[in-house]
Amino acid sequence: MFKSIKAAIVISIALSGCAGTNFIRPAPEAFKLGSSTYAQVTQQLGEPKRTGNLLKNDKNVKSIVYAYASTGGESLEAGVIAARAMTYYFLNDTLVGQEFVSSFKSDNTDFDDTKISGITKGKTTRAEVTQLLGKASSFYIAPMIKTTNGEAIGYNYNTTKGGLLGGFKFFKKSVLISFDENNQVSDIEFSSSGSK
Repeated sequence: MFKSIKAAIVISIALSGCAGTNFIRPAPEAFKLGSSTYAQVTQQLGEPKRTGNLLKNDKNVKSIVYAYASTGGESLEAGVIAARAMTYYFLNDTLVGQEFVSSFKSDNTDFDDTKISGITKGKTTRAEVTQLLGKASSFYIAPMIKTTNGEAIGYNYNTTKGGLLGGFKFFKKSVLISFDENNQVSDIEFSSSGSK
């Protein structure tokens, strides 16, 4: 899904210097996983830029995306197109996940992935994860995670560099950390792709 969003943003930026409608990220607690509804999210944020569907742990999940990018925006890293996106996931119109990703300097979601090795399943607590990696930018419950009774937090960071003439370079890194009922880490999933 992010590939189609990325392609649309890249084309819009190339043609006009910006894409999407600028938005301010709602506080993570503005919407509650397991109880906030699709209608409540769209009432506050308006109609989404994109919608989609995905199969997650054998459940059909609806996604909506709010995205904005600007070549004139101040990015965290030199040469990176400043962009931000907020994605919400719904199971039967109930919120089951929310992700925020930004390369704008003011609200960037970059994190130090070298510190992930300091997280141990069954030992590290949620508070210790936050100490290591900072505030999470994403939050999930089942079916967005494997377990049905726990929660997970995520850290996501994406960058786009370049232009139409020289081509674009994409980079993405993310980590999903699940917790058990004692708020101890039960699972860690890290992925990284592209080049900076």
